[in-house]
Amino acid sequence: MKTIKIQTPITKEKIATLHAGDILLISGTIYTGRDAAHKKIVELIEENKPLPFSLKDSIIYYVGPTPAKPGQAIGSAGPTSSYRMDFYTPVFLEQGSLISIGKGPRSDSIKKDLIKYGGLYLSAIGGTAALTADSIKKCELIAYPELGAEAIYKLEVEDFFAVVTYDAYGGDLLVSGIEKYQNKITS
Repeated sequence: MKTIKIQTPITKEKIATLHAGDILLISGTIYTGRDAAHKKIVELIEENKPLPFSLKDSIIYYVGPTPAKPGQAIGSAGPTSSYRMDFYTPVFLEQGSLISIGKGPRSDSIKKDLIKYGGLYLSAIGGTAALTADSIKKCELIAYPELGAEAIYKLEVEDFFAVVTYDAYGGDLLVSGIEKYQNKITS
C-alpha cells in the first residue's frame, strides 16, 4: 500500500499504475451522481443527446450531499452504497468514465468490466462525511436540480481521500484484506 497524490483528469495510463490498496489523495474535478442521475445520463446516451458533462476521464462520486452551511462549499458528503449503480456502470465505462467512488462491494460483473475497460473502483470512508466535505473546495450544481441531493454536482476537491478497492487487474482489496486477517487469526 502506498499513498499517492493525484490530479484529475486521471488517464487510462495513470490508472494502469494504481493497484488495490493504494491510498489516493485526489485533487481536481469530480462529479456526483447516484442512481436517478445515472438513469438520466444513460437515457441521454441511448438517445444520442448531449450530456451535461463529458464522461471521458471523469470520476463519479456516489453521494447525495446535504446543503452547505454558511461559509462551506458543501454539507455532509459521505458515500452511498455503490451496488445501486451497477446496472448503469458498464455504460459509463464504455463512455470513458473509468473511475467511480462509493462504499461497499460491487458485483462480479462490475469487477470484470473494470478489467475489460481498465477502470478503478475507489472507496470513500463512510461515517466521515463531515471530514470528506472539508476536502471539497467548490460545489456547483450542473444538472437535474429536480433530483435534489441526487442532482449532478461538479466538485473541486483537494486531497480527497479514497482507497483503490478494485483495480484494472482484478485486484480486490475486500477479498485480499479478509484473507490477510484470516491468515493472521489461523496462524
